Amino acid sequence: MKELTKAEEQIMQVLWKLKKGFIKDFIRELPEPKPAYNTVSTITRILEKKGFVDHEAFGNTHRYFPVVSKKEYTKGFLKGFVKNYFENSYQQMVSFFAKENNINLNDLEEIKKLIDIQIKTRKENRK
Repeated sequence: MKELTKAEEQIMQVLWKLKKGFIKDFIRELPEPKPAYNTVSTITRILEKKGFVDHEAFGNTHRYFPVVSKKEYTKGFLKGFVKNYFENSYQQMVSFFAKENNINLNDLEEIKKLIDIQIKTRKENRK
């Protein structure tokens, strides 16, 4: 899956939130300073060429909708992130964030609970 630029990702975040919309809808959701209509339109068409977005035509106007879900993109992005920055090791990634970001004890305990649940589920599925 292709990576998105910061501007493309910003438009996709809006589109995932709205589910579908027109360029003017995207602009309304974007933070100040608002980009020009033509800029948002161009980025949206690039997203369409990359296969992230499609549209329905209403005369000269297009209503866009995501083709790639946020979950699907996040999964692909994180795989690339772990591969490129942590030698494809989720253990290294978790260790890095636990040490460098000063995750508080409550958050670490919650993460541990989630991991324990996954371990239990996987062990049960192997039986």
